[in-house]
Amino acid sequence: MRDQTLSRATGLALGLALIAVIAPHAACADTFQSASYDPGTDELVIVMAYQGTNPDHQFSLTWERCIDRGDDRRTIVAEVLDQQFQDAARQDFTKTVRVSMADMNCRPAVVTLKTAPGFRYTVTIPARAGDASKP
Repeated sequence: MRDQTLSRATGLALGLALIAVIAPHAACADTFQSASYDPGTDELVIVMAYQGTNPDHQFSLTWERCIDRGDDRRTIVAEVLDQQFQDAARQDFTKTVRVSMADMNCRPAVVTLKTAPGFRYTVTIPARAGDASKP
């Protein structure tokens, strides 16, 4: 019985040691510090908070299809992707990402931004200025 208890304790200690070695090198999740729409530039302005070894992570958006809910109500989801998602989590960084909405036909719309681990942020994009025929 004593040998079995010693064996379990040794296994637990080795497992915890392995976690302690691996955990500091794992990448942490990207999240949103803020997101808004800038009508002056017709851009989404997204401030990402992330951890890594450098402040130069590149972020991109993958858009899902526009859903027209009728009565000028549209929704669309965009996944925010970090091109260096496997970068070791050594320091905290923030980066402002600006995305032009000039070619976006899904307007007006409620845009839901999401990251891989499930963080979400919602921003409303108004109708294009001066576009009375298309809301």
